[in-house]
Amino acid sequence: MKIGFIGGGNMAYAIAGGVVKAGLCGAGDIYVSDPIEAAHGKFQDLGISTDTNNMYALSGDIIILAIKPFIYPTALKALAENAKEELKDKVFVSIAAGISVKEIKGYLGFDAKVIRVMPNTPAMVLAGMSVLAEPISPVNDEEFTAACKIFEAVGEVEVLPEKLMNSVIAVSGSSPAYVYMLIEAMADGAVRDGIARDKAYRLAAQSVLGSAKMVLETGKHPGELKDMVCSPRGTTIAAVAELENAGYRNAILEAMRACTEKANHIK
Repeated sequence: MKIGFIGGGNMAYAIAGGVVKAGLCGAGDIYVSDPIEAAHGKFQDLGISTDTNNMYALSGDIIILAIKPFIYPTALKALAENAKEELKDKVFVSIAAGISVKEIKGYLGFDAKVIRVMPNTPAMVLAGMSVLAEPISPVNDEEFTAACKIFEAVGEVEVLPEKLMNSVIAVSGSSPAYVYMLIEAMADGAVRDGIARDKAYRLAAQSVLGSAKMVLETGKHPGELKDMVCSPRGTTIAAVAELENAGYRNAILEAMRACTEKANHIK
């Protein structure tokens, strides 16, 4: 497997490091293009070669588009102008929010092989949750399986219809930010009550990690697991009641609605 990256940000770095660690390809089979030379050093430390010209990424068979959504039209149209015939053999993997497969094909100007993926930042510690849109012709099964393996190297993978991809952003793509805010708020509360800041972050983060693991490994409904912690007239139910009074659930639901609506209108 040879992989090219257009864009050398944190997500590209996480994916590149993950596929090398998983043995999907060697560092010499990864080609990173980024116009900002300061982004190159971290890849070069892994033995991965870099260039400022996006054409360099075409040395890969699978091209991961790790650039911001607003850059897509300019970057892809420029690629098509310079190497349209060469692009027809490439598989393009988009990790941008709100950009459809149809739009990417339109920017390239032909019926390209495009796979849409929504990863999240925990991929940087190989604990990501990546959702791939179901393959659309002319992508074949072998090519789609290769894309799945790339993201399995940095965490877990799920496959859903493309029409749900903007909703995926709200529940997994952007949601680490909600969780970080929760951890920060929990730690602030602990500090207020006298616990040292470093200990407070560790207590809060490990509690979130363990709770998530309980959901994944027990198969129990989150409400049932919540009830297991809430003793009659106890401390936890007092805290839960206060969260309900403050509109805790509704705040999450509204945040996710806003996230999805933004993804629906990214241009």
